[in-house]
Amino acid sequence: MNAPAQRPADAVNTADLYDERGDELASVSLQFQSLGGRPHFSGPVRTIRCFQDNALVKSTLATPGNGAVLVVDGGGSLGTALMGDMIAESAVANGWAGVVINGAIRDREAIAALDLGVKALGSNPRKSAKAGAGEVDVYVVLDGVTFRPGVTVWCDPDGILVER
Repeated sequence: MNAPAQRPADAVNTADLYDERGDELASVSLQFQSLGGRPHFSGPVRTIRCFQDNALVKSTLATPGNGAVLVVDGGGSLGTALMGDMIAESAVANGWAGVVINGAIRDREAIAALDLGVKALGSNPRKSAKAGAGEVDVYVVLDGVTFRPGVTVWCDPDGILVER
């Protein structure tokens, strides 16, 4: 059995952050799974809204992330995966801190080995469409919480907090 991942010294604990800042932060109550190799991650938000089509996810994560977190509103669909290991490897190579997907991923074991924060609803081996349908850098709402491009998001095994 593998030892649990060590929390980096500069990692933010969301429970402590909420205790400190309270209503300045919105908490997502939807139970996302922590699926990446980096359980604690945070950064400025970038967003995508798409449905069962990951072309925008792939193209966005292939650009410099500069420590950002990509929040993808996939409509909560578990019908197809919006990210797999190759796209996740691209995110690591391009300096993204993490990805939050309101939908599914695939290649869970490979993604768990990467230095990337990943929160998603679950997994499905089925590929998504590649038409490029969707919108980038728009407000997205997950579980009643609004994610605006540029605000900070914090994620850890306890959950997801975002600046209001």
